[in-house]
Amino acid sequence: MLLSLQAATVRFGGRPVLDAVDLGVAEHEIVCVLGPSGSGKSTLLRTVAGLQPLDSGRVSLDGRDQSGVPAHRRGVGLMFQDHQLFPQRDVGGNVAFGLRMHGASRSEQAHRVRELLDLVGLPDAAGRAVAALSGGEQQRVALARALAPRPRLLMLDEPLGQLDRSLRERLVVELRELFGRLGTTVLAVTHDQGEAFALADRVVVMRDGRIAQSGTPLEVWRRPADAFVARFLGFENVVEATVGDAVAVTPWGKLPVPEGAPQGARTLLVRPAGVRLVPAGEGLRCTVVARTFRGTHVAVHLQPEDAPRLEAACALRTAPEVGDEVGVEFDAAETAVLG
Repeated sequence: MLLSLQAATVRFGGRPVLDAVDLGVAEHEIVCVLGPSGSGKSTLLRTVAGLQPLDSGRVSLDGRDQSGVPAHRRGVGLMFQDHQLFPQRDVGGNVAFGLRMHGASRSEQAHRVRELLDLVGLPDAAGRAVAALSGGEQQRVALARALAPRPRLLMLDEPLGQLDRSLRERLVVELRELFGRLGTTVLAVTHDQGEAFALADRVVVMRDGRIAQSGTPLEVWRRPADAFVARFLGFENVVEATVGDAVAVTPWGKLPVPEGAPQGARTLLVRPAGVRLVPAGEGLRCTVVARTFRGTHVAVHLQPEDAPRLEAACALRTAPEVGDEVGVEFDAAETAVLG
C-alpha cells in the first residue's frame, strides 16, 4: 500500500473525531471518502497531509511511519475546496510555486508549467491574472499547481464544491481521465455522492469518525452496509423487516427478497426502481402525495395506509398525478437485505 492508516485517532476536547481508523490506498488507486458534515473525512485528510497530529495510531507512506514528518516533507499534494491560489501571482507563478520550493531551475519550471497547463486545458493561460479566471479555470490551475511537484499522493478536499452542477459533472469526468492517464494516486473527500461515485475506484463512507463501509462504487450502491449508508446515499425505502424463506415481513406487507438472503431481523432496502405501480385495487394501496422531476425519471412519493412512505421511479409519460390512488407491487431484484 502506498498509504496506510492504522488505528488512526484524533480527539477534539476528548471526543474522537477520527476513531481508530484503518485505511489503505494502493498505488494508482483513486479513493473517495464520503460522508456528512462532522463525519471525520476532512480530519482524515489533514492527518495524512501532516496538518493535524494524531493522538494515537499511525500514518505510513511507502511503508515509512510519518510521525514527526512535517507536511512539506511528506511528498503529498493537497488541493482545497477554495483553491487557495496566490492572487499576487499570475497563473504560471501559481503553478510554479511548488517547483520553486523544490529548487527547480527556471527552465525546468517553465517547461513543467507549459506541460501542466496543456494537460488541464489552459495552454495559453500562464500570464493571466488569477482574478480574471472563472471558477472552473481556477480549479484547473489549483490542480496543475498540486500536480507540479509530481506528488506520490494527491489529496483533494471537496475539489469541486464551489462549482455549479453542470461544470462539476463535466470536470469530474475530466479528472478521472486525467488521473488515469498520469497514474496518479488520489485520496479525495467529498459529501457529494455523485461526485464520489463518478471519480473513485473505491468509495469509503464515514460516520462519526469511523468507516461505515468501503467498496467499489457498484458494491456500495448495490448493497449498502446498513440503514445509515443507504439513507446517506439517498435511498428512502428503508425499513426494519423479518426475513424468512424468500419473503420479508415489513410494514408494507410481505415482500419478495432475493434467493439466499440472510434470515431473521434485518434492515430492508427497496430501490425506487423496485416499487412498481399497478392499477388501484391491486397490490398495496397508496396515494400519490408528491412528484419530483429528476431529469431521466419522475420520483413519485406514495403514502400507504398505516405504513411509511415509499418512493417509486416512473417514466415521465406514465407518472401518476398528485392525489391519484395507485397500487404497488415489489421487485425482488431491486430489494437488498442489509445488516
